[in-house]
Amino acid sequence: MVKRRRQEILIEMQKMIYLDHNATTPLSQKVIDQIPSILQAWGNPSSIHWSGREPKNLIRNARQVLATALKVSPLEIIFNSGASEGNSAVILGIYEIFKNSKNHFMCSQVEHPSVLKAFQHIEKLGARVDYIPVSRKGELDLNFFKKHISSNTALVSVMMANNETGNIFPIAELVKMTHAVGALFHSDCVQVLGKIPLNLSELNVDYATLSAHKFYSLKGTGALFVRKNSPYQKFIFGGGQERSRRGGTENTLGIASFGVMANLLDQVVFRQKELAQLRDHMEARILLEIDGVSLTGNQSARLPNTSSMVLRDIDGETLLMSLDLKGFAVSTGAACSSGSPEPSPVLLAMGLSRAEAQSSLRISLGWETNLGQIDFFINILKEVVLRLRNISQKTNMKELSLMREQSL
Repeated sequence: MVKRRRQEILIEMQKMIYLDHNATTPLSQKVIDQIPSILQAWGNPSSIHWSGREPKNLIRNARQVLATALKVSPLEIIFNSGASEGNSAVILGIYEIFKNSKNHFMCSQVEHPSVLKAFQHIEKLGARVDYIPVSRKGELDLNFFKKHISSNTALVSVMMANNETGNIFPIAELVKMTHAVGALFHSDCVQVLGKIPLNLSELNVDYATLSAHKFYSLKGTGALFVRKNSPYQKFIFGGGQERSRRGGTENTLGIASFGVMANLLDQVVFRQKELAQLRDHMEARILLEIDGVSLTGNQSARLPNTSSMVLRDIDGETLLMSLDLKGFAVSTGAACSSGSPEPSPVLLAMGLSRAEAQSSLRISLGWETNLGQIDFFINILKEVVLRLRNISQKTNMKELSLMREQSL
């Protein structure tokens, strides 16, 4: 009986194990359960007749629940297609509003591509942008920030937590220094939701972006926080949706799913402790049982679910594919950059060498990750790393032998 139970446990653990929650999260069962009833509200939320009332109520409720959880007013929430849209809306909008009066912008070197590329775009239009360095420890260079921010600065954009290393930046401190010179502050808070408490009132940011699919909800939906009286320029024209701030018929299903999960944000403190314990256990075992592993950014504050590491003499893409064949989903960097032969720009910006960056592995845990999955993953990781290093060593020896023969 005991032997049979062990076999059942082994079979269960050998199913697909997802450890890439910073890329996207699986749909919550609570969301899945409510989708059929939400789909019944098929009307246009802008319609004033009976078919529009239920979808309008779903959107209103989601806005209220999310705003309450974030400690802001529902009128300060704009629903959109996701954080990439929100980031572009803020950066391009503030450039247009202030281009004739304030021409200076700042952001960190390790921002999400949707932020960096938006700043690169306004640079081409004539803006001056300073990119704040981040150390190998994962710390923002505050001296650089203080030296370059000025009364000519229109906007500062710094993510609350990095998607690859999990490092958390001192947003509240940055906001105070930004407001002191009369500039506005935007933060990409995508990676924070559901991992650590997020109180936008305490942070005092002017703008913040969120994405539903990073918090167990449907893709194609996000939220942009715009503090009351903060300047904002419409990005998408159309009808009067979102108080005339974002045109287009609302994604009722996606917004409602976001609202379902927003109701669970009071669980974050408990989940935070649980995730941190799992992450710490995983890192301790990996460092103890696998040679040549170093953690990235672990000397600074990090999200409780995220672990970035470098495995010496291992190609990250080969490791990822090998683990994929074993049923594990992990990442070598940001999902938005997958498929690129170049190493992670974030890790390079932090001072890692190209070789180190190409040997990186990111593991990001979620609410459903458990100890059994983590221990099983580590056991397989050890086997895969040993096999890849043996192959690499044999290949190197073969190449060395061939070189010697050719030299004779």
